[in-house]
Amino acid sequence: MGLPKLTPEEKRKALKKAQEMRSRRAEIRKKLKCGELSLADVLAQTDDEAIARMRVAYLLESLPKIGKVSTKKIMKEIGINESRRVQGLGERQRAELLERLG
Repeated sequence: MGLPKLTPEEKRKALKKAQEMRSRRAEIRKKLKCGELSLADVLAQTDDEAIARMRVAYLLESLPKIGKVSTKKIMKEIGINESRRVQGLGERQRAELLERLG
Protein backbone atom coordinates (compact mmCIF):
# COMPACT_ATOMS: atom_id res chain seq x y z
CA MET A 1 0.00 0.00 0.00
CA GLY A 2 1.45 3.33 -1.06
CA LEU A 3 1.34 6.69 0.59
CA PRO A 4 -1.92 8.61 0.30
CA LYS A 5 -2.02 11.43 -2.22
CA LEU A 6 -2.24 14.77 -0.45
CA THR A 7 -3.63 17.97 -1.82
CA PRO A 8 -1.27 20.96 -1.73
CA GLU A 9 -3.23 22.34 1.24
CA GLU A 10 -2.94 19.06 3.19
CA LYS A 11 0.76 18.90 2.36
CA ARG A 12 1.29 22.46 3.64
CA LYS A 13 -0.54 21.62 6.88
CA ALA A 14 1.53 18.46 7.39
CA LEU A 15 4.79 20.33 6.77
CA LYS A 16 3.76 23.09 9.17
CA LYS A 17 2.87 20.56 11.88
CA ALA A 18 6.17 18.72 11.38
CA GLN A 19 8.10 21.98 11.73
CA GLU A 20 6.19 22.86 14.92
CA MET A 21 7.00 19.43 16.40
CA ARG A 22 10.71 19.81 15.55
CA SER A 23 10.76 23.28 17.12
CA ARG A 24 8.98 22.04 20.23
CA ARG A 25 11.40 19.12 20.63
CA ALA A 26 14.37 21.46 20.18
CA GLU A 27 12.96 23.74 22.88
CA ILE A 28 12.52 20.79 25.26
CA ARG A 29 16.08 19.60 24.59
CA LYS A 30 17.44 23.08 25.25
CA LYS A 31 15.56 23.33 28.57
CA LEU A 32 16.82 19.88 29.61
CA LYS A 33 20.40 20.80 28.76
CA CYS A 34 20.37 23.99 30.83
CA GLY A 35 18.46 22.43 33.75
CA GLU A 36 15.12 24.25 33.43
CA LEU A 37 13.40 20.86 33.00
CA SER A 38 14.22 17.54 34.63
CA LEU A 39 13.83 14.07 33.18
CA ALA A 40 10.96 13.48 35.61
CA ASP A 41 9.17 16.59 34.32
CA VAL A 42 9.47 15.41 30.72
CA LEU A 43 8.42 11.82 31.42
CA ALA A 44 5.36 13.12 33.28
CA GLN A 45 4.19 15.00 30.17
CA THR A 46 3.52 12.02 27.90
CA ASP A 47 0.23 13.58 26.82
CA ASP A 48 2.32 16.19 24.95
CA GLU A 49 2.58 14.84 21.39
CA ALA A 50 6.08 16.29 20.87
CA ILE A 51 7.38 14.46 23.94
CA ALA A 52 5.44 11.24 23.35
CA ARG A 53 6.88 10.83 19.86
CA MET A 54 10.46 11.75 20.81
CA ARG A 55 12.97 8.91 20.71
CA VAL A 56 14.28 7.95 24.13
CA ALA A 57 17.89 8.13 22.93
CA TYR A 58 17.30 11.68 21.66
CA LEU A 59 15.82 12.61 25.05
CA LEU A 60 18.66 11.09 27.10
CA GLU A 61 21.34 12.73 24.95
CA SER A 62 19.74 16.06 25.84
CA LEU A 63 20.57 15.60 29.52
CA PRO A 64 23.71 17.31 30.89
CA LYS A 65 26.80 15.05 30.93
CA ILE A 66 25.06 12.27 28.97
CA GLY A 67 26.37 11.54 25.48
CA LYS A 68 25.76 8.95 22.81
CA VAL A 69 27.96 6.30 24.47
CA SER A 70 26.37 6.72 27.91
CA THR A 71 22.91 6.75 26.35
CA LYS A 72 23.50 3.45 24.51
CA LYS A 73 24.95 1.85 27.65
CA ILE A 74 22.06 2.96 29.88
CA MET A 75 19.42 1.90 27.36
CA LYS A 76 21.05 -1.50 26.87
CA GLU A 77 21.28 -2.12 30.64
CA ILE A 78 17.63 -1.19 31.17
CA GLY A 79 16.47 -3.11 28.10
CA ILE A 80 15.19 -0.23 25.97
CA ASN A 81 15.41 -0.67 22.21
CA GLU A 82 17.34 2.17 20.55
CA SER A 83 14.38 3.01 18.32
CA ARG A 84 11.89 3.22 21.25
CA ARG A 85 9.87 6.39 21.65
CA VAL A 86 8.92 7.93 25.00
CA GLN A 87 5.26 6.91 24.62
CA GLY A 88 6.34 3.27 24.28
CA LEU A 89 8.24 3.08 27.57
CA GLY A 90 6.90 0.70 30.18
CA GLU A 91 6.48 1.63 33.85
CA ARG A 92 9.54 -0.39 34.86
CA GLN A 93 11.67 1.30 32.20
CA ARG A 94 10.49 4.77 33.28
CA ALA A 95 11.21 3.97 36.92
CA GLU A 96 14.72 2.71 36.12
CA LEU A 97 15.49 5.77 34.01
CA LEU A 98 14.35 8.07 36.79
CA GLU A 99 16.30 6.07 39.38
CA ARG A 100 19.52 6.39 37.37
CA LEU A 101 19.14 9.85 35.91
CA GLY A 102 16.26 11.59 37.69
